[in-house]
Amino acid sequence: MGSKKKTSIDIIALQCTDCKRKNYTTTKNRKNITGKLEKNKYCPFCRKEVLHKETKAK
Repeated sequence: MGSKKKTSIDIIALQCTDCKRKNYTTTKNRKNITGKLEKNKYCPFCRKEVLHKETKAK
């Protein structure tokens, strides 16, 4: 089996702060962005634009 290469780019999930569902996945460069990522995105379950925060992607 091959080993997984360690890079500075991680795959993360964005979780809605209202309904707590993981709606979006994106990548993040750990060298450029050190803190948690937060974005205003559209939540299809809440049907409005809400703040989404970074969580771990499975």
